[in-house]
Amino acid sequence: MTGLLAVGAILLVGAAIVFVLWRGSGPRQDFLTEAQRITFETLHTAWSAAPPLRAGLVPEAAKKSARHLRTLLDTPALALTDEVEVVAWEGVGEHHSADTMRLAQEVFSTGRTRAFDIGCTLPDCPVQIAVVAPLTVEGHVVGVLAAYSREASAGLVRATNEVARWASGQLELAELDRSRTRLVEAEVRALRAQISPHFIYNSLSAIASYVRTNPERARTLLLDFADFTRYSFRRHGDFTTLAEELKSIDQYLALERARFGERLTVTLQIAPEVLSVTVPFLCLQPLVENAVRHGMEGKVEPGHIQILAADAGAEAHITIEDDGIGMDPEALRRTLAGQVDETAGIGLGNIDERLRRFYGDDYGLVVETAQGLGTKISVRFPKYQHGLHP
Repeated sequence: MTGLLAVGAILLVGAAIVFVLWRGSGPRQDFLTEAQRITFETLHTAWSAAPPLRAGLVPEAAKKSARHLRTLLDTPALALTDEVEVVAWEGVGEHHSADTMRLAQEVFSTGRTRAFDIGCTLPDCPVQIAVVAPLTVEGHVVGVLAAYSREASAGLVRATNEVARWASGQLELAELDRSRTRLVEAEVRALRAQISPHFIYNSLSAIASYVRTNPERARTLLLDFADFTRYSFRRHGDFTTLAEELKSIDQYLALERARFGERLTVTLQIAPEVLSVTVPFLCLQPLVENAVRHGMEGKVEPGHIQILAADAGAEAHITIEDDGIGMDPEALRRTLAGQVDETAGIGLGNIDERLRRFYGDDYGLVVETAQGLGTKISVRFPKYQHGLHP
């Protein structure tokens, strides 16, 4: 029995050794060639450097990306600067950091990569030369990437230049993201401007007509007007809840019913389950205003608007429908393509762009319309979307 135990123990130890050897040799077996391994490691390192670069040349993010960029170039040290100062130093020889901006000045003025002989006098300092390459965004040098090494070579200059070009591409993508954000913010401001001129005048005129004949209603409408404008012109947050957006719509419709009287009827069917869903701020109210505009203008007979909010599992489905004059399909196509065409509705292109930006191309507006046959606009919202909150 003792012998069997000993043999079993030997077999277990042997199996463990084989397992360790197999685990140790596993990564080498993942690649058929050395070129595949180098390609994987290079792309993985570049991928790791990309997210911090998307934040721009700010110290915290630049320090994270500099570590990976130095790995790509395999140099003792690397620095990143903006137009004013060194925002990250990675590696040894940080006493050279103070001189980086002086070296960068020629690169800023010419936009070309340069190699400089530093000639450090400290013994054993591996930083003797600097290859400084421009980081450009839309043709403008916004910073430099400086690779520090013991000796210069044409290969290091070319590699540093290529890494700087790749990093510039990431910075350009970051600027594009910021530009799109600024554009969306500007378009929200434009929506507010579109709402205010005619709506404010009409609302105040309607309220004034009740001041003597029905003071209590005038007071209620004035409060609705105050709450509606406060919500529409708020200055914080890209998102709100469906409940808040619908509350603003209800206040808007109360003011429009005061204006049109019995000529305007509204049906609302709202599933309670979707009231807490997060939606882009001011994404539905312009659609309702569009329905009032196209549902009432040019009509003598009464107009009807129907607003439905349904629970559809992982999504909330919203439809806004009127029985008015409809829209020209060609004008609608132009406005959804980003061309300004006021005849095709208030802010439809803006809202369609914002929905696609936040949720993806599957979540744009769906518009069914024809001249003289009314308009139905459908919108879908994911009930749960990571990172989006009021």
